[in-house]
Amino acid sequence: MDGQVSSDLLARAAAAYPAVVADPRGFEAEAGRLVGEARRAGDAEALVLALRAKAWSERGRLANGRAKQLLDEAARVARRQRLDDRLGEVLVTRAAVNHELGRLGAAQRDLDRAAPLLSNRRSPELDLQQAVLYQNIGRLSEAASLYRRLLADASSPPDVRAKVANNMALIEAHRGHPDAALGYLDQAAAAAAGTGPALVAIVAQSRGWVTAQAGKLTEGLRQFDEAARLYEAAGLPLGEHHLEYADVLAELWLLPEASAIARRAIAQFEVNGVRLMAAEAQLRAARLALLSGDHPEAIAAATRAAAEFRRQRRTAWSARAEVVAVEARALSGEVCRRDLTTVRRAAVLLQALGMPSSAVEAHLTTGRVAMALGRPAAALDSFDKAQDLARRGPVLLRVKGRVAAALAAQLKHDDRSLLRQCRLGLTDLERHRGALASMELRALASRHGADLGRLGLAVLRRTAPATRVLEWMERTRAAAISAVEPPTTAGIEQDLAALRAVHAEQEQVRRETGREAANLAAKQTVIESRIRRITWARQASADVRSAAVSKAGPLRALLDGQVLVEYGVLGGRLFAVVLEPRRTRLVQLGTLEAVRYEADALLFALRRLARPRSSAARAAARASADAALQRLTALLMRPLAVPDDVGLVIVPLGELQHIPWSALHRAPLSLAPSASLWARTRRRAVRAERGTVLVAGPGLPGAEAEIEALRRLHDQPTVLVPPASTVGAVAAALDHAEFAHLACHARLRVDNPIFSTLVLSDGPLTVHELDLRGVAPRRLVLAACDSGADVSYAENEMLGFVSALFARGAGGLIASVVTVPDLDAVRLMCLLHEHLRGGATLADALHAARELLDRDNPGEFVNWCGFNAFGAA
Repeated sequence: MDGQVSSDLLARAAAAYPAVVADPRGFEAEAGRLVGEARRAGDAEALVLALRAKAWSERGRLANGRAKQLLDEAARVARRQRLDDRLGEVLVTRAAVNHELGRLGAAQRDLDRAAPLLSNRRSPELDLQQAVLYQNIGRLSEAASLYRRLLADASSPPDVRAKVANNMALIEAHRGHPDAALGYLDQAAAAAAGTGPALVAIVAQSRGWVTAQAGKLTEGLRQFDEAARLYEAAGLPLGEHHLEYADVLAELWLLPEASAIARRAIAQFEVNGVRLMAAEAQLRAARLALLSGDHPEAIAAATRAAAEFRRQRRTAWSARAEVVAVEARALSGEVCRRDLTTVRRAAVLLQALGMPSSAVEAHLTTGRVAMALGRPAAALDSFDKAQDLARRGPVLLRVKGRVAAALAAQLKHDDRSLLRQCRLGLTDLERHRGALASMELRALASRHGADLGRLGLAVLRRTAPATRVLEWMERTRAAAISAVEPPTTAGIEQDLAALRAVHAEQEQVRRETGREAANLAAKQTVIESRIRRITWARQASADVRSAAVSKAGPLRALLDGQVLVEYGVLGGRLFAVVLEPRRTRLVQLGTLEAVRYEADALLFALRRLARPRSSAARAAARASADAALQRLTALLMRPLAVPDDVGLVIVPLGELQHIPWSALHRAPLSLAPSASLWARTRRRAVRAERGTVLVAGPGLPGAEAEIEALRRLHDQPTVLVPPASTVGAVAAALDHAEFAHLACHARLRVDNPIFSTLVLSDGPLTVHELDLRGVAPRRLVLAACDSGADVSYAENEMLGFVSALFARGAGGLIASVVTVPDLDAVRLMCLLHEHLRGGATLADALHAARELLDRDNPGEFVNWCGFNAFGAA
């Protein structure tokens, strides 16, 4: 072979590996060509170099098994030709591949064999891979020592400096030092900028994860979205990105989304044999199952992960998996003394390794298990450790520390300290919620305070007057909608239009075939996900309104003779605080399960009555409805001892908002998500310069007739009927309305309530769009099925039309919590509007109109039951 040609081939082969490290997809083909050239030329050294480069490109797309085959061949060639330096380089690279395959022992052996081969010259990559191995088995101090040495050495190449600074950032984040971590990421970004797209993407992803770990979740989401774009541009697999993104979604309680991403990562890693990351993905799946309440799956997934981590000799990770498994068993009531030993040992290890977030979880679980096993001294010790470790952490870790402190106070029977810790924790949670611009995320975030709310409520219900119990319940009720962001649809207008177009296509398919088109449903899901992600990542504004009237005195003044009843639950049993003109009482009620049963029976009977198939079916449904109404009245209203002629303001538990409350009391009745929000609606001023808007949607036989009948009852109303009742026209009209009435189809999305819809002529007006547009007439009637049935979240948070409209400042609305027959609703609506013209409140007008209905008529009986008034206007 010509010497110049051989020299050129060797030079190109030597340059291939760093090129592939910087840009795996961009240089993959070149690496493959070099392997072929080297084979044909019979150049052993060039072949070793080319095989190493080709192997790293295969590793870059998770084909680690193929990468190892190529590196095995390169090692054989180098060994046979006595190319010791090249063999050392190959062994270092193979160590990285073996590491990711979960063969950590083989990886360490490769590094040990490489060290003497590279002894004549310093090898930053050898030190880097040794440090990475230490990091992944939990020896963080040893890893950090090597990383610092590499960073201090000015001769370390840029790609090594980028990886080292990136990994140091992850260690500092695990140790609870986010500022130091971000400083290292600045170094990593500077070093990566000159190397190529792969490292730039990896550093961007780490910045998103570290930012989220610091408690800045929405900022972290924005950075993850940018990292995903960089990953795709660099041609990198998204498995690891999915895992870390799932961590952030889990902190935001976006559990279905996080679980789907984790499953995708598991599949990608397992099919490629990347066992190191597959085990980590399995642990994520276990934790998500735990948070979702699927304790058997959490135990199974955590047990699988722990076994794999032990096989890989990754003690820190196996400890984390054991904590999840024990916590799931504790929540299932299945713990034993061996579990206490296991989780206590895990907590000690995680704390010793400098992993405070994981250690807090472990100590908290240890304390709970010790409590369950009747070991108070052990429980107190663990709770104290959790509280101390969490004190200097980000906000959500501090909330967990407050839970530990409150549980410790409970064990000591120190009610005063318990309440103090609960208040401090809920204040921290308010701060966290205030950083979230999305109403959906604020509702989900309240789950972090569930334990604090329950512990404080239990003490106050036992020891405090009813007024203090009411004030406490208000702290943990409808907090997500007590403060809202300024309205804006910026950045999602095109997606909203695309969503309406997909809905219109789907409606056409339904009319023609009677079923949905799967491709359109998938397209709709993609658009909805994109809209949600944009909203999640928005920066919260300081320009918010807050509802804070929860004291008995101011509430009494606003009630003006009405009685407020706020329901609560502890240990599965209902109670109510009854705020009357001269006193406040605490009334013990029955079980929540009994109320759920009767409510479900009533709603089922009303659905049957809305579309009766025969006289016998109608009679059976009516008898069932009457019986359920009587039992619900006995369970929820009669024990309150409120006179039948006294108006009520009801603040139900979130999951009981769908009850037809108006049918349970003989006087006017209104509902609200919280007493504070009801007080805000009471103060909403009348805007006399704004008019009335009447809207009919498509596909309802009685809608246009209803709107035409109502037109005659108002002076110069704005009337929008198909095809003019488009989303844009209706939203613009509502924005300038004092009073509005919408007669249209509504579709409740239990799976995703912010995309519950009112169907208009060109598609859906969603809860999300109503919120983002800031649309909220002072008074609104939604003559639409299920429009008042908001979906409940933990801690009595609600999402739906009622919540969105109240959040935006509506003073009151009327909506149905059941499917109603639209033709039969015309008479009720006309009667309602006639009473409203006389100056009545919505609650008074609805009550008066309902009194005039013929309850022997099935359709009118359903309407008599189904419509509730919300708010004070």
